[in-house]
Amino acid sequence: MMSKQTGRLAVLAALPAAVLLTVGVSSPVFAAEETPAFQLDLEQLNDSGSKATALVSLRGDEMTVWIKSEGMVPGQPSAQHLHGSTEGHDFVCPDNSADTNNDGILNNTEATVHYGDINIALTVSGDTDAATSGLAVDRMPVADDEGKISYKRTIKVGQDVVEKIKDLHIVQHGIDPNGNGKYDFEGAGKSELDPKLPQEATAPANCGEVKGAAVGSVPVGGIETGSGAAERSMSTGTMVGAAGAASATVAGVLFAVRRRAASGATAGKTGGAA
Repeated sequence: MMSKQTGRLAVLAALPAAVLLTVGVSSPVFAAEETPAFQLDLEQLNDSGSKATALVSLRGDEMTVWIKSEGMVPGQPSAQHLHGSTEGHDFVCPDNSADTNNDGILNNTEATVHYGDINIALTVSGDTDAATSGLAVDRMPVADDEGKISYKRTIKVGQDVVEKIKDLHIVQHGIDPNGNGKYDFEGAGKSELDPKLPQEATAPANCGEVKGAAVGSVPVGGIETGSGAAERSMSTGTMVGAAGAASATVAGVLFAVRRRAASGATAGKTGGAA
């Protein structure tokens, strides 16, 4: 399990508008507004080589999220979400020791036990609901040719998120273990969530805690341990065929993925998804 320092919360209270916050990736800079904000350092999973720094601020029922990432798969879309629980359950970012089947890849099912299901999908446009937009491959950010992502969006959130923001954290998905610059089946085989999808597209690339739970805490409840619709939406919401950026191998299954997404969303509504 990663150390508390890895997921340490930095509270940036009432910063002047002129203050610039320089963060941990290569020279990205955030302009902080005059509002309390929370910094997250996203550290690599799956030896992805990716890292990111995020800043989350709240003003009323509006949440602004900035993310600066590097080391992502160039030209490929990256699913990214706010994970965790607003119901008092503790979750943490895992490390590679959470690879319980010892296949060398920390897959999404193994990791969800530790970081919880999707609370908010951090899309670039449209809605951010976990059930409907965890799978919005055409509305997730795409890394540039250098593997960098620069993301900023302000969205409306529920009162539960406002009150429990310190209990949530951010995860970005998409890895390239064979280094060929695309999501395919050669690097890590099939996704455990859907054999039609490559594991590279669904596996987590990094994770950062807004507020880490005590190391070694045990997740509570079925949905929080990955049995809810959020897990299904991650399987169907892998970065497949987004905005022409995903590989032809993955794009060929987009229609099947979206059909599965529809059935997953329906199941989530009837099964009490988070």
